[in-house]
Amino acid sequence: MVHRTVVDAHVVLVREGGVLLSRRRGSYGDGLWHLPSGKLDAGESLVQAAIREAREEVGVRIESAALRHVHTLHATAPGVEPRLGVFFEVRDWRGEPENREPEKCYELAWFGLDDLPADLIAYPAAGLRAYREGRPFGTLGWS
Repeated sequence: MVHRTVVDAHVVLVREGGVLLSRRRGSYGDGLWHLPSGKLDAGESLVQAAIREAREEVGVRIESAALRHVHTLHATAPGVEPRLGVFFEVRDWRGEPENREPEKCYELAWFGLDDLPADLIAYPAAGLRAYREGRPFGTLGWS
């Protein structure tokens, strides 16, 4: 049996005290809120993955200098591969966010950092909580 940890890049787009979330569509978290994010592709850096995911999912263009690492989360849950999520705050981008993956996302919406929806997937919720609290590292689901 091969054991691995999936590495994800999460993009925390922040505007006027709010953060952009997407309501998931499909087998993972259907109907729940999540950040623009995704797994690294082979040979891709975290920075490249964050820039690519933001462009693919919400259509914004981000320069690498605009990414600020704000949290790393080592997460696990029963029946899934462990994940290492790296969260980047972005306050400067080009373009207006729009739903570029309607087959994977019902809608986009802005939420206040202190008023996040209750139906937010636990993985990004833990990262956003730590980001608000200024904690650079955390774990989720490990005993």
